[in-house]
Amino acid sequence: MDFKHRPVLLNECIENLNIRPDGTYLDGTLGGAGHSTEIYRKLGPKGALIGVDQDIFALETSQQRLKDLNGQARLVFENTNFIHMKDVCIKHEIEGLDGILLDLGVSSHQLDEGERGFSYQQDAPLDMRMDRRQAVDASVIVNEYDENQIKSLIRDYGEEKWAARIAEFIVKARSTKRIETTFELVDIIKAAIPSSARREGPHPAKRTFQAIRIAVNDELGILKKAIDDGVSLLKKGGRFCIITFHSLEDRIVKNEFANKVYPCTCPAKFPVCICGKKPEAVHVSRKPILPSNEELEENPRARSAKLRVIEKI
Repeated sequence: MDFKHRPVLLNECIENLNIRPDGTYLDGTLGGAGHSTEIYRKLGPKGALIGVDQDIFALETSQQRLKDLNGQARLVFENTNFIHMKDVCIKHEIEGLDGILLDLGVSSHQLDEGERGFSYQQDAPLDMRMDRRQAVDASVIVNEYDENQIKSLIRDYGEEKWAARIAEFIVKARSTKRIETTFELVDIIKAAIPSSARREGPHPAKRTFQAIRIAVNDELGILKKAIDDGVSLLKKGGRFCIITFHSLEDRIVKNEFANKVYPCTCPAKFPVCICGKKPEAVHVSRKPILPSNEELEENPRARSAKLRVIEKI
């Protein structure tokens, strides 16, 4: 299957990265190279683009797409998670970055490729791993975690009010037979949520699938460290752009970016700062940048996207 992915907030990302032809830019979620294609087109012979993705198929496909553009800038590719961006820069002797982009959404390809198990709308083995080399997949969580663990992750990562009932129903179902597929899990979730609660709002399995995917890939755990490392890698004037798709991610990005802009920990009543912490960045936009109405009409998957941007000082 061809790796196709419509980049979200493309124009907004390119504008806010403030790309210089001789700059060095890192796309930590290369995906289908939708954003990186436009970044690369703006780079000259002294520029460089580092593409990172933990999905090997995405990386190989995008690597060929970018090379086919016949640009003059340096291209570097690494099959790893963006949490390792500092190691990638050290390995390739890159001393600083002029821009970093992270798109935290699941790609259209991963949703549409049935065997990956990300979608509750296609029947597939329970998997949800971005990196297929890792041992823990969705089936391990669903079949081997205890009821309290399952309840907690569905409640905390999915913000699902029926988390306790869903966990209870999962444990009951697996006592008879191991839960192997996405549709088996969807049926269990539907049975757990009262019919009156399923008549309105999103698909009843949406929040639970989100929660399991986040847990499988430790998406929230890696984000804070990645922001710390990313800011430390940026040159003065470098931009850090992060696209989020749900409130948990956005809250982390908002708070971590704010810590870089307003690091002082002194009580508000202190007349002067005595903690000595200095700002590392400034907000490029205080409020998140949202998709335009035109983009939402063309790509409904963009409806929950938010872009936040800071600049290193």
